Amino acid sequence: MADDEHTYVERRLRDAVVIWLTTVRSDGQPQTSPVWFLWDGERFLIYSQPTSRKVPNIRGNPRVSLNLDGDADGGEILTIEGTAEIDEQAPLSNEVEGYVEKYREHIKRLGDEPEPFARMYSTPIRITPTRRRVYR
Repeated sequence: MADDEHTYVERRLRDAVVIWLTTVRSDGQPQTSPVWFLWDGERFLIYSQPTSRKVPNIRGNPRVSLNLDGDADGGEILTIEGTAEIDEQAPLSNEVEGYVEKYREHIKRLGDEPEPFARMYSTPIRITPTRRRVYR
């Protein structure tokens, strides 16, 4: 069963376009945002606008959660808890082949190209999972 669950999780993380990132504000209020992401098998890579509320939230409290949408019947839900960091050493998104491959068409639909998009969403966030839960 563990192998089946692992395969299921990897497929969901590979195929999903949006994941919901929850950070916590300094006043304790959770804040949830839909984000694009790249999963490398060990960590998530997310890019944010530097002025986004999630950036100071993570700096103040690196504990986060990620959630994938479920199906219409309330199944197929995946939740992940983890630790986030602002990774100042990460390349811009237009220099990450997997990210560009995954989101090029989505970026174009927004009327943009990968390079200017990368300048707008220039704050890289890495999330290391610490726990996952699967509801099938």
